[in-house]
Amino acid sequence: MENGPCSETCSDADSSFHSSYDFEHCKNSVKQWASSSLHSDTKDGHILKDLLFFLHVPRTGGRTYFHCFLKKLYSSALECPRSYDKLRFNPHKPGCRLLVTHDDYSMMSKLPTEKTSVVTILRNPIERVFSAYEFSIEVAARFLVHPNLTSVLKMSSRIRSKNGGISTLEIWPWKYLVPWMREDLFTRRDERKRRGPHHAYGNDSYDMEEIVMPLHEYINHPVAMDIVHNGATFQVAGLTNNSNIREAHELRQCVITHEILGKYVLEVAKKRLDDMLYVGITEDHRESATMFANVVGAQVISQLMASTVNNNNNNNNNNNNTSEQGPSVSDSTNDTSDDQGNSSSTVEEQSESMTVGKLMKTYETCISSLRSSQSQRRIASLKRISPANFTKEARRNVPDTLLKEIISLNSLDMELYKYAKEIFQKQHQIMKLQDSVSSVTPEKWHYMMFNNIDSTWTVAYFLGFMFLIFLICFYKSAKRRISKVKV
Repeated sequence: MENGPCSETCSDADSSFHSSYDFEHCKNSVKQWASSSLHSDTKDGHILKDLLFFLHVPRTGGRTYFHCFLKKLYSSALECPRSYDKLRFNPHKPGCRLLVTHDDYSMMSKLPTEKTSVVTILRNPIERVFSAYEFSIEVAARFLVHPNLTSVLKMSSRIRSKNGGISTLEIWPWKYLVPWMREDLFTRRDERKRRGPHHAYGNDSYDMEEIVMPLHEYINHPVAMDIVHNGATFQVAGLTNNSNIREAHELRQCVITHEILGKYVLEVAKKRLDDMLYVGITEDHRESATMFANVVGAQVISQLMASTVNNNNNNNNNNNNTSEQGPSVSDSTNDTSDDQGNSSSTVEEQSESMTVGKLMKTYETCISSLRSSQSQRRIASLKRISPANFTKEARRNVPDTLLKEIISLNSLDMELYKYAKEIFQKQHQIMKLQDSVSSVTPEKWHYMMFNNIDSTWTVAYFLGFMFLIFLICFYKSAKRRISKVKV
């Protein structure tokens, strides 16, 4: 893993980089990496496997899915410990079935690939850049209650020594972006104090340089270039500055320097989306949530119920063996029985009572509560940088030239987002067809055929349904013939 983003040593590092690596070297390195990455052995990508890896692209709504979907399905005993904190992540915990993390796809090198399913959510890159900018400032502004930056650093070190939990400042990419914005906010506040009262700061919150770093300055800063722009593509490809790949920094800088090489990284990212169990779209919130519940949630429920049945059978067998062999067997398992008992009982309760319908209702209640608490915290934080206030109305007033610049800086993400939407639409159509076929009764078919025969869609619907029935019958017939041949 790299030490961090480009900082005060950027100019020296960049000059060294440009003199050491020419286009041909970069092209060969990137093509070689892409070629090896495209030859994956992923099979049955759309079937849930033993471990679910939620690759959480920052500012896409993934936290909502984690709290309102996954934590309702998986007990805490099944979560991989400290999964958001890579340095202390332990993928080898027995029974670890859920990994939710901002780590990039290179995390797969630590996981049993053939037993891991990956899901992710992508967001419109323009909106994601805005959100990353706003969230970095929002979190950094919480520290303005302190008199100076020195006080903040002392307090942070004391909290880390006392608290074993994980804070935003320990999670990628915020462990780089928030300290950067925090230092900037304190510098601007100190400058305002030095100059004295200011009569007006303007009306554009995204260009209020006396209060916060203007958006145009943020998007052109080396830190944003390294971490924020095309962040989704680099994360899905596994080439962030938090990567497990040794040559990730070199490859990423090659692509940033020679934009034409981005097509190779994009190809890898697209292939990985193709192999994922689920790809959601932040903007299509309702449809994405429904699909997640039906595609991922339904399989998790089924898997956990099957696991519960197996555990119960094993427990019954163990009890029978214990009664026959005596107390020595139970004595040998005392050190693990408590944890396993708690885990299986919790999973049993969750899996047996949960359905896709109940999951969606639980999600709606949870997301309402979560959004309310997030909104209150955001309002309280932004008060500390008033009159700057990031709202939807303020975003609409951002100049088109700045929006075009964001699009240009995120060309790879724009392409990947477009591709993800195509995948999403295909998944959505398949889900709708499955729901429609399963819900059609003979009475409905009679009404549709004889009362709406002029409808082109109805006829197509009917033909498709009949073709599906034909395929099922053909498959069963062929299977019987093969069985007879074997006999």
